[in-house]
Formats: sequence, C-alpha cells, structure tokens
Amino acid sequence: MSTDRKAIFLDRDGVINQEINYLHKIEDFKFTDNCISALKLLQSAGYSLFIVTNQAGIGRGYYSESDFHNLMNWLNTELAKHGVNITDIEFCPHHPTGATGIYKRYCTCRKPKPGMLLKLIGKHDVDVSKSFMVGDKFSDLEAAEAAGIEKCILVKTGHAFRTENTPSRWQIFDSLFSFAQKLNQDS
Repeated sequence: MSTDRKAIFLDRDGVINQEINYLHKIEDFKFTDNCISALKLLQSAGYSLFIVTNQAGIGRGYYSESDFHNLMNWLNTELAKHGVNITDIEFCPHHPTGATGIYKRYCTCRKPKPGMLLKLIGKHDVDVSKSFMVGDKFSDLEAAEAAGIEKCILVKTGHAFRTENTPSRWQIFDSLFSFAQKLNQDS
C-alpha cells in the first residue's frame, strides 16, 4: 500500500523536554526552548508527529508504567492546548542488564534497535522516504536508519556529543526549533 503520510519521529528526553535522568513527574517536566512552536511548525508543514522513547527507569524500578502514562497524558493535554497533536507514542521499558523482572531482557524495541519505529511505521502507514527522526543521541538515529529512515537530525539540547564523531550523513541543529524553521524554509 502506498502512502503520502510523512512523519517526524521524536525522541522525548533532550528533544521535547529538557534532559532529566529518569523523568517521570509532571512537576519536573520542562519543555526545551521553543519546543511547542517547533512542533506547531512541523505539524503545519503536514507532518504527523510521533514520540519514540527508551524508558529504562521503568525496568530499573524508579517509576512505573502508570507514572509514564500519566506524564504522557499530561504532555498530550498540554500540547493540545496549543493545537499540537502527537499521533502516537511508543516506549521501551526494557534494559538488558540494569532492569529487573520482566523488564530485564534484550529486546527489539530499545533504541538503537528499530522495533518502536517499525511498529509505528506499519501501524500508521508512514512513508519513510518523506520522514525524519530527531534525537539527541546516536542511538536514536541508528534506530531510525535500521528502520529505513534516512533523514536523521541530531539536536544539541540533550546529551552532549562530539561533533567530529558524528556521521556526515546526519544533520546537526541547535534545537528542534532550529530544525523546524529550516524545514519550513525549504518546503
């Protein structure tokens, strides 16, 4: 089936919100600068917005899946107040060594594996040739490439990375907003 659905896949921590280790409380959530404006620009350019996020804090027992869903419901409500719709969210609670119980395992969903992206691509019939992945870590973009997404954006608002170690095929932007502005100019 052919589709015209183009998408922006977004890591959460360090892209949408300021990087806080194991964020799970609403009162600790802070948007990155101009994030909402960026999401509005991307949405107005015809992109469906998706969040794909590793959440090893669940597997490590720092917070529950319920805590995660409460925060994401709050986030969706806040974004909706500004006319932003997140089409769907996928998260991975697993960790191969640091988790406990059912969460301690190697899986296909934890980035840099592509499982979360592949699930969303199939479920929503996304055209990967027209889509982007925006992340703050190499593992975000490695997952995207493994899922067939070639347009990979690394932003400087989250985890630090060495520019000289970044593959030249990836574009680097100061923030989600600077990427959204550039994409809007090019459209």
